[in-house]
Amino acid sequence: MTFPHEPYAVAQLAMSQLKSAIYLLLKDAKSVGMKNSEIGRALGIYTGHVEHEGHISRTLLSIMEAEGVVEQNKETKLWSLKKI
Repeated sequence: MTFPHEPYAVAQLAMSQLKSAIYLLLKDAKSVGMKNSEIGRALGIYTGHVEHEGHISRTLLSIMEAEGVVEQNKETKLWSLKKI
């Protein structure tokens, strides 16, 4: 038996797990930071439709940036955990 909210719950769990994986990866990178492409490839999510590679990891990073978890150095393009 499936419930109407089950697909939503599964999707939210997946988003949470992907964001957690990015957090752990950046935590290990310390203050050096990582490029979107490095994050995506390290997690196996740097795929996409033709000429749209990297959109999955970039979208997740944007969400996490809006949540105040990560930040991007605009000069180096490296992502890191937001300094508190």
